[in-house]
Amino acid sequence: MLQFPKVCVCVFLSGVCVLLCLLPMYTRRHSGDHSPYNLKRQHFSSPVPHHGSPPAVGSSPTVSRPGPRETQSTLIQHSPLSPQPSAPRMPPLWGENPRSSLQAYAKDKVSLRIMIIIHVMCSGFLFIQPGRLHSRSHGYTQTNRDHGKTSPSGIARVCISTDAVSCCVSQLSGQMVELFEACQQQSTDLERKELCRAQLQREIQRLFPLVRLYLAGSSLSGFGSRNSDADLCLVIQAAPVSLVEWRNMCVFWSTAYIERPQLIRAKVPILKFRDKVSGVEFDLNVNNTVGIRNTFLLRSYAYAERRVRPIILVVKRWARHHRINDASKGTLSSYTLVLMVLHYLQTLPEPVIPSLQNEYPECFSPSMDIHRVPEGPRDIPPYSSSNQASLGELLLGFLKYYTSVFRWDKQVISVREAKALPKSNSLEWRDKFICVEEPFDGTNTARAVHEKVKFDAIKAQFAESWQMLQLRKDLNFILPIRNTIQR
Repeated sequence: MLQFPKVCVCVFLSGVCVLLCLLPMYTRRHSGDHSPYNLKRQHFSSPVPHHGSPPAVGSSPTVSRPGPRETQSTLIQHSPLSPQPSAPRMPPLWGENPRSSLQAYAKDKVSLRIMIIIHVMCSGFLFIQPGRLHSRSHGYTQTNRDHGKTSPSGIARVCISTDAVSCCVSQLSGQMVELFEACQQQSTDLERKELCRAQLQREIQRLFPLVRLYLAGSSLSGFGSRNSDADLCLVIQAAPVSLVEWRNMCVFWSTAYIERPQLIRAKVPILKFRDKVSGVEFDLNVNNTVGIRNTFLLRSYAYAERRVRPIILVVKRWARHHRINDASKGTLSSYTLVLMVLHYLQTLPEPVIPSLQNEYPECFSPSMDIHRVPEGPRDIPPYSSSNQASLGELLLGFLKYYTSVFRWDKQVISVREAKALPKSNSLEWRDKFICVEEPFDGTNTARAVHEKVKFDAIKAQFAESWQMLQLRKDLNFILPIRNTIQR
């Protein structure tokens, strides 16, 4: 804790410094032509042609999207997360030396140097003390008993004010809003996918009159981006479709509306193709009705609270950037990442979202007729959360939760129960590195992570990103915003 005599000495030295440096100015002030008053008046009244100020270094590119007052206000009220525009630069006077205004107050270079040196010394004496760290923002005081020794990290320990940390977190939140607005799926994208779905359903019903084709996945749930593929589910409530019938459909569609069909043999066979007119990529499955159910569950979560969609889009882009978002390569699927974020938001001391399956069981019943599922959650009102954390704080908390709080070897992520369940010895969870419960059928959505090296890479990326973001409070250090938007 600072002692009173030390403060007095610092204030006294600073006062003497200022008096010594201002004394020559006072004697020059009455000489007439070069007084500071005339300099100030000249600086603000001189006619200067308008020049466009160059863009700031590291500024993000201009993105065509609605204005910040129209879009960000719908996401974050009172604009606490919006990045503030920087003040325009004033061009210098004609022939003015940038240092002349400073040297006018202290023309003698010796006095100028003394002023700067004493100012730095007093600042360091007041705010930097060997072996002591004051951090009101984190609520603790750490003291190094070995005074005079350099910390292992080699970083000077300085006083961090609460206002400075809040400003940095607000900047992080603004970056997340910017990325979300630039990358989120637009209404025109969804309309184009729905048009393709309706056209394909008419063609398919020529062969199978009783079938229905549903749009599913992130395109409909609200968690999709502009370049997201569209998932389709073909519901045939008669006999299962054989591989021969799959091939016949591929041949038929190839001559009609689609191109580049590819049949992927998996636990749930998928037909990948591209629409010739719109260019949209589709993944089609047959009778995977649980995908329709969880699509409308996730859609209800997406619009239950305004912060859900931005943080999930940022997390998905972050995971893709670090190559831990590809189930075909043994890492996390996008669906698993969404469930992980929802689970974190549910388990906070003041939850951001509840368990909708517990709150509205009649809207998400696993036994509900599949054709009634889209109508089920229509009357669910928005959730009013008492948690007022910003997007930046939630992202930091998400990374910290899966770095040091959640027990991968002992717990199961459950959105259905809004809590972490104890890991049982059942076949579904036994010897699994990551356990994420599917909200309807109870299977493990993270079963693709079956190699320890991939599991260790996922955990390491969570820890590394959390440490970096906690230190820098800048999204660019874990996810380059400009490159992500331009993709």
